[in-house]
Amino acid sequence: MMKIDLTHSQIKLDELHLGDNVKQIDEMIRLKTGAGNDYLGWADYPLHIDMHEVKRIKEDAKYVREHFDTLVVCGIGGSYLGARAVYEALKGLYPEDNFEIIFLGQTFSPTYTYQVLKKLENRRFAINVISKSGTTTETSIAFRLVKKLLIEKIGLENAKKAIYITTDKEKGLLRPLEKEGYPVYTLPSDIGGRYSVFTPVGLFPLACANIDIDAFIQGMKDGMEKYSNPNLKENACYQYALTRFAMKEKLGKDVELFVTYEPQFQMVGEWLKQLFGESEGKEHKGIFPASCCFSTDLHSLGQFIQEGTPLLFETIIYVDNPLHDVTIEEDKLDEDQLNYLAHKNLSFVNEKAFLGTLSAHAEVGNVPCNVIKLEKMDERSLGELLYFFMRACAMSCYLLNINPFNQPGVEVYKKNMFKLLGKK
Repeated sequence: MMKIDLTHSQIKLDELHLGDNVKQIDEMIRLKTGAGNDYLGWADYPLHIDMHEVKRIKEDAKYVREHFDTLVVCGIGGSYLGARAVYEALKGLYPEDNFEIIFLGQTFSPTYTYQVLKKLENRRFAINVISKSGTTTETSIAFRLVKKLLIEKIGLENAKKAIYITTDKEKGLLRPLEKEGYPVYTLPSDIGGRYSVFTPVGLFPLACANIDIDAFIQGMKDGMEKYSNPNLKENACYQYALTRFAMKEKLGKDVELFVTYEPQFQMVGEWLKQLFGESEGKEHKGIFPASCCFSTDLHSLGQFIQEGTPLLFETIIYVDNPLHDVTIEEDKLDEDQLNYLAHKNLSFVNEKAFLGTLSAHAEVGNVPCNVIKLEKMDERSLGELLYFFMRACAMSCYLLNINPFNQPGVEVYKKNMFKLLGKK
C-alpha cells in the first residue's frame, strides 16, 4: 500500500557506506540504549498497547457522539497536531458528519479564542484536555475558559461526564481531577508528545470522530514490522533517513520541503514539521522542515523551488486514490477551452500535475526529490505512514549524534515569557 521512490534523490546509498551505522542505531532503538532512551516507548508500543484502555476509549467516544455535537480538544504541539492531522486527512476539511472537533489551546490569539467560545455558546460540547504536566500555558488557559463555559451551561456534576483528561500516569496538575470523578486517560511516561498520536492522546479524539482506531493501530503495527529491519537494503524507512542525512552532508541541502497534493493533508505537513524540527534541530545541526500543498503553492513558491537558491530538497507524499472524485463535464460552447479535459476526473488532472511538477523540479530545476506513494489514505495506511516517519526521525537524529526526544531550546522562550508575565 505504501511505496518509497528515491530514484530522484541524487543520492546513491551504496556509496555512503553507512550500513553498519544503521545496524548499530537500529539496535539502539530496539534495545533502548541511545540518548533519550527513556522516551523510546513509541518504538515498540504496538506490543504493549493496553487494549482494555482502547475498549474504554471506544465506549467513551460512543457516549460523546450520542450526547454531544462537538468535542473541544485542548492541547498544543504533539498534544493536538497528530490527532488533527489524522482527523483532517481522513475526514476532509468539510466532513459529512454532524459531529465536529474544534481545536483550542494551541495559541494565545484572543480573536481565535473569542470566536471559538462564542461558537460553543450554541453547541452541546464535551472537552478533551491533553497535557502531560498540566502546566502548558496555552492549553491551561483554554481549558480554564471552556471548562467555565461548560459548567455554566450544564452544571458541575454533568460536566464530569463531559470532560475527558489525558495526562501523565502519576504526576501533573490534571491527574488529581480523577479523584473528582473526571475520566482520565494515560499518556505513557516513556512517550513524548510528538510521538504520541497512537496513544490516547490521538486515539480518543479520533474515536470521537468515528475514525476506525483499530485499523489505525493495525497500521502502526504494520509499520513496526516493516521498518524495524536492521538491513538497510530491505528497509525503506532507513533508506529515506539515510538519504536525508546525505542531503545535508553531501549535497548541502538545509531545507526539507514536505509536499502534499491535497489540502486535507496540510496538517500532516504541520505534524512533520514538529516531529523533525523539534527532534533534529539541536546543537546547531539538523535540516529545517517546511511544507507546501501543491498545486496551490506552485503559484506562490513554485518559482523559488524551480530556480531559487538551491537550498532544499522535496519529500512528496502522494495518494493515488482520493477520498472523493469529481468529473469535468463537456460544455458545447467550450468558452473556457476546457473540453480537452471533458469526461476526465480531477484525480487525473491532479496526478498529471504531480508528474509534471516532479519532472520540472527534479530534471530541469535539479531539485532532489523523494516520493512516498500510498494507494489510498485510510486509517491503516496513515498509521503505517506516521510510524514510518517517527522511525525515520529517530534514525536521522542518531546519525547526527543528537538526542531525538528532548527539546531544551523550547524552554528559553517560556522563561522569558513567564518573566514578562510576572509569574513567580
